[in-house]
Amino acid sequence: METTRKIIEIDDELCDGCGQCVPSCAEGALQIIDGKARIIADKLCDGLGACMGDCPNGALKIIERNADEFDEEAVDKHLAKTAQKDAVKIEEPVMACGCASQHIQTLSPSNTIKCNADEVKITSNQSSMLSNWPVQIRLIPPQAPFLKNADLLITADCVAVAYPNLHSKLLPGKIIMMGCPKFDNVDEYIEKFKEIFTTAAVKSLTIVSMEVPCCSGLSGIVKKGLEAAKADIPITEIIISAQGKILSDTGNPYATQNIQIL
Repeated sequence: METTRKIIEIDDELCDGCGQCVPSCAEGALQIIDGKARIIADKLCDGLGACMGDCPNGALKIIERNADEFDEEAVDKHLAKTAQKDAVKIEEPVMACGCASQHIQTLSPSNTIKCNADEVKITSNQSSMLSNWPVQIRLIPPQAPFLKNADLLITADCVAVAYPNLHSKLLPGKIIMMGCPKFDNVDEYIEKFKEIFTTAAVKSLTIVSMEVPCCSGLSGIVKKGLEAAKADIPITEIIISAQGKILSDTGNPYATQNIQIL
């Protein structure tokens, strides 16, 4: 039955579909649909606004309008159904063609993926070791389940192109987060890492950047997040050359003393 009550409203102009609001909705009322946050059913939204603080663009607000009454029983059924789906082990992930960055996923490393009905096989003998999605720092919510007790591999975007052994040498057993310290929002990254290091019980950090000076900022961003969180997490730092080699501390003026040679 409809009634006039408080409920979340989403401004399409401000929403960029980052998905950070989705995990903060305990009722599971929010989903990213067609690149925008949407309330999937009015009866699932309690109108309290717990999701608002996680929107970096201020796209969410509380309004009063006619809407179905909040239904706790419907919420319980919805969450149970969602949990059941999440518990299903998918051996060969099926992904929609195009960008699905809004879908938080824990993956099983595989050398075969499916794109709708068409199977695409990786022809290289090297299998993908990717175990999480999304991979961009700005798209990963601090509450993503794959961050819990993780060994984090935090890399500059260019590393994936420059270093050919990323999957075989650096990625196995790690959760990857990628970003650009020059073009991305530094303050946003520091705040995100602070929240991750405060809540996710991260076990270790491996920071991989390029030899160019502007890339050295990645290490500083992560360390400022650590400092803000007052966290003590072991760090390994690796510098990659433009030719795809891992450099030692003696051969690179931007490297630190904790360089690992692979």
